[in-house]
Amino acid sequence: MEASRKLICRQRQVLFFFFFLGLSQAGTEPRRYSVVEETEGSSFVTSLAKDLGLEQGELSKRGPRVISKGNKLHLQLDQETGDLLLNEKLDREELCGHTEPCVLRFQVLLENPLEFFQAELQVIDINDHAPVFMDREMLLKISESSPPGTAFPLKNARDVDVGRNNIESYIISPNSYFRVHTRQRSDGSKYPELVLDKVLDRESEPELRLTLSAQDGGSPPRSGTAQVYIEVVDINDNAPKFEQPFYRVQIPEDSPTGFLVVTVSATDIDIGVNGEISYSLFQASEEISKTFELNPMTGDIRLKKHLDFETIQSYEINIEARDTGSLSGKCTVLTQVLDVNDNAPEVTMSALTRQIPENSPETVVAVFSVSDLDSEENGKISCSIQDDLPFSLKSSLENFYTLVTEKPLDREARAEYNITITVTDLGTPRLKTEHNITVMVSDVNDNAPAFTQTSYTLFVRENNSPALHIGSVSATDRDAGANAQVTYSLLPPQDPQLPLASLVSINADNGQLFALRALDYEALRVLEFGVGAADRGSPALSSQALVRVLVLDANDNSPFVLYPLQNGSAPCTELVPRAAEPGYLVSKVVAVDGDSGQNAWLSYQLLKATEPGLFSVWAHNGEVRTARLLSERDAAKHRLLVLVKDNGEPPLSASVTLHVLLVDGFSQPYLPLPEAAADAAQADPLTVYLVIALASVSSLFLFSVLAFIAVRLCRRNRAAWVGGCSVPEGHFPGHLVDVSGTGTLSQSYKYEVYLRGGSGTSELKFLKPIVPNSVSQNSGREMEENPSFRNSFGI
Repeated sequence: MEASRKLICRQRQVLFFFFFLGLSQAGTEPRRYSVVEETEGSSFVTSLAKDLGLEQGELSKRGPRVISKGNKLHLQLDQETGDLLLNEKLDREELCGHTEPCVLRFQVLLENPLEFFQAELQVIDINDHAPVFMDREMLLKISESSPPGTAFPLKNARDVDVGRNNIESYIISPNSYFRVHTRQRSDGSKYPELVLDKVLDRESEPELRLTLSAQDGGSPPRSGTAQVYIEVVDINDNAPKFEQPFYRVQIPEDSPTGFLVVTVSATDIDIGVNGEISYSLFQASEEISKTFELNPMTGDIRLKKHLDFETIQSYEINIEARDTGSLSGKCTVLTQVLDVNDNAPEVTMSALTRQIPENSPETVVAVFSVSDLDSEENGKISCSIQDDLPFSLKSSLENFYTLVTEKPLDREARAEYNITITVTDLGTPRLKTEHNITVMVSDVNDNAPAFTQTSYTLFVRENNSPALHIGSVSATDRDAGANAQVTYSLLPPQDPQLPLASLVSINADNGQLFALRALDYEALRVLEFGVGAADRGSPALSSQALVRVLVLDANDNSPFVLYPLQNGSAPCTELVPRAAEPGYLVSKVVAVDGDSGQNAWLSYQLLKATEPGLFSVWAHNGEVRTARLLSERDAAKHRLLVLVKDNGEPPLSASVTLHVLLVDGFSQPYLPLPEAAADAAQADPLTVYLVIALASVSSLFLFSVLAFIAVRLCRRNRAAWVGGCSVPEGHFPGHLVDVSGTGTLSQSYKYEVYLRGGSGTSELKFLKPIVPNSVSQNSGREMEENPSFRNSFGI
């Protein structure tokens, strides 16, 4: 309850306080106190009891209180002593800023009885702040054309102090051009003003750096500084000036386009747009404008096209440098073109012979001159050709040369010469020009045709078809054109009786040989003749070669049986004793073949026998021998059919019939029975036909052979043949020819063959076996031991 009463009482007091506060503000004059800022807290301000006219004890009983706006108490009241003290250190600038005077209002409230008083506390400023420039650096741009006396306001400094402690004046650092005036605005603030005393010259002093000081009126005074940068603004009062009036440069003529010749440079002591320089060609000729280009900003002079020392050796280029105004400067660039070895030597042909007859003496091929557009060493020239050619260079007049042959030329050794004339200068690097000349060597008929072979061997098979191509001859001529055109011909044979023109012919254009008719190996085995080859030059040259035509055998002759004779007369009978051992030689079939080689290789075969197995025929020599022992039961008469076949393709053959009579011995004479012929006539029809055919074809031949054999036998004192064979005598004229009849005999045999003179068919008339020594000795022993062997040959 007590607390409630106190709360209600407090509320009433507050209401009364604000009520009386309003009344006091309406009519009561406040009490004024002062204190210096920055005074320490708890410092004495005034004795409130004394000011209110109260005793010390009485003030505390009345419940005094100090009230300020916002309840921010800067003062405190000592209840015991009644003294009004500072609650804290006061900062005038923080409390009032630039407001002057700085007054803090507060109220004193007495609760019992309720009474209040209005009061003010003035905070007195002290010089505790120095002037401060907001911009520590200031930039001024002043034209060098500004007249003296021109003023330039500057930014002022600030000082939070007031009154005399605020800014009092501005001071500028010592210099030759400016002074400073302190000006005051209508609000009382002071600012500096810079005044020009002397004309500026940017070229001598383009900028100034000054120190501006602001000083207050405190004691001691405080000051603040700022830097003032003065940039002297240029005016166009200076013309551009080149670093040197003449530039001397040397440039090789082979410099590429875009090559930097030189960079000219001009300066203008003005700055900014007044110092901006552009370069241009001054009064340039058309040739200079086409050759050089000038960068207007950098002054670089570059090539627009290639230089040619041989055309222009030097250039004089005038350059103008102009600023943005009308001021300009000029210079001259003297450009000397240096010669480089960029021109190859040139060859000018005055006379040229492209064709030279072979075997000619020294001949002028070409006359030419050489030149070089370069100068000094670059224009000196040497001339040469290949070392391996039969040509030489001869120097005549200055830079004139003659190309001649060193010796006669041979077209057959080399028909064409590619001559390279090499012209080289002495520059660095050396340049050369090559001029090619093709010289043809024309032909002279100085070479005879030459056959590819000195002799040709050709082969042709007998019985050839007429006009058969049997081979070719070929000749070449090292000459050319008509001198190399070869014509072939047959040379007259050495034997005038040889009908060469009817046997072979030759194609005059290509040398092909032809057989005009069928050749017969048995009549003509080798044909030799000469062929000639002549060119068409003038005079014509010729050569010749030997051609041997070898006739190859064909299997066109059947085997011919020499023994036993098959002439249709009474057959010859071979006698064989019944006591003969196996292998006993009964007889020997002798046959020859007019062919050669394997076409004459004969083989023998027993086709038919009266009693098979009793007799056998040796395949290689035609010997007929007993195959076993004879017995009494064997028939006395036997007929054997033997086939003679050559080894040709296809094979040809002939057959012969042998009559064999088995006897007990040779002591009694034997005559063939009359019925023997009848039995032979009744023999196998095939055999009869073969015998008849063979006899009809060569009856005359067999008759002659039989007669000759009979004569030979009669000369050996044989009165008659043991089979009753009779031989008529006759005359055997004709030519003797050796024929080698190797056949298929086990030994080598030779026969002397007699040909009928004047016979167109050259029929064989007689063959006489000529047995070699070894064969004769063996045959002699066999004839002595075996009478049947002698019987088989009619001895």
